[in-house]
Amino acid sequence: MLGRLFLLLLLLVSSPYALAENECVVLLHGLGRTHHSMDEIENKLLEQGYLVWSESYQSRELPVDFLADQTLSLGLAYCAQQQAARVHLVSHSLGGLLIRVYLQDHSINNLGRIVMLAPPNHGSEVADALKENSLYEWAMGPAGQVLGTGSDGIANQLDPIMGEIGIIAGNTTSDPWFSPIIPGADDGKVSVESARLDEMKAFLEVEAGHTFIMRNNMVIDQILSFLREGVFKPLPPSPDSSGYENR
Repeated sequence: MLGRLFLLLLLLVSSPYALAENECVVLLHGLGRTHHSMDEIENKLLEQGYLVWSESYQSRELPVDFLADQTLSLGLAYCAQQQAARVHLVSHSLGGLLIRVYLQDHSINNLGRIVMLAPPNHGSEVADALKENSLYEWAMGPAGQVLGTGSDGIANQLDPIMGEIGIIAGNTTSDPWFSPIIPGADDGKVSVESARLDEMKAFLEVEAGHTFIMRNNMVIDQILSFLREGVFKPLPPSPDSSGYENR
């Protein structure tokens, strides 16, 4: 008993935030990844007292609408079983589109806040360029075929969604061979501008690449900030265009 009390006191002292109480977070990884790609975020959330659901889904095997319904339903069911008072959603890449697709036809009564990392909210030029490539089609499956920037891309067919949304976009390429075909600053897969949504509450541009943005300690700290307070913390001055925007 004393050991548990000591651990609780240690967490409270070492963290700038009070422990979360009865709040659940559903984590959604990106295309071609597994839930392990979100392990650093999960561990930090657990340390802060959140309940966390993080499981792999068949991102390369099934259509996006099916993935959205199946995956979000499982995550929300877990949070309901835990009798969570609030449910937050945190995603990477394709996971952000799953959230948007799910919320087209569903509502979450106890929805808290939503954080999207590197979401292709207006599609990706990489998908445009590789759509007809048989190797890409085999590797990325049905989801990879609908991630383009055109009117036939799923990202541009979705209506605005309700909720407090914070978006973090990277401007440091992790795939330099793709950057020349992406306009403006990008993370190697998605442009900074493509990550934006009109209905977002806050936006943050950081020095990170698409592949490992979810493992960036500063990014994880900003996720915690938004889940707690609904804002991103100002970044220190930087020679590049990194910046934040809270509304």
